[in-house]
Amino acid sequence: MEITYPCGREEIEAVLPHRAPFVWVSRVLACKPGVSVTAELDVPADLPLFSGHFPDYPVLPGVIIMEALAQAASFSLLVERGAEGAIGFLAGIDKAKFRQQVRPGDTVTLEAEIVKSSHRLCVAEVRASVDGRVCATATQKYILANGDAAQSAPEGSQA
Repeated sequence: MEITYPCGREEIEAVLPHRAPFVWVSRVLACKPGVSVTAELDVPADLPLFSGHFPDYPVLPGVIIMEALAQAASFSLLVERGAEGAIGFLAGIDKAKFRQQVRPGDTVTLEAEIVKSSHRLCVAEVRASVDGRVCATATQKYILANGDAAQSAPEGSQA
């Protein structure tokens, strides 16, 4: 699939298997398939989860930031492999650090550098930032499913 950057929701949904309300990448600014990606997530002020997290001081949950980073990294991996629509499972998050809150109305820059990519296991160093201030960093591990995702995913891994 030939993609020019920056690209938006149409190309993202052509590559990632995620759909609303669980697509956490708004646009991909740059991508070196299988090497690195820079993407963005616009955080809408009216996101329903803010009504409970937290009503008087809304903050984007860290797990959503980690998911957005995983989706951005997966975009780079799937484009490189020509595996658009394949399902990747988050198999581990190491050294996660949350340094700054993400608030309604923020645009989060999502960066991933792929440091290992074998047939099934991929590892990426990821970083989220807002206005140049680092919000979160981690080393993430993914397993790409072959064939039927439910049968290919190891027990305990998350989609």
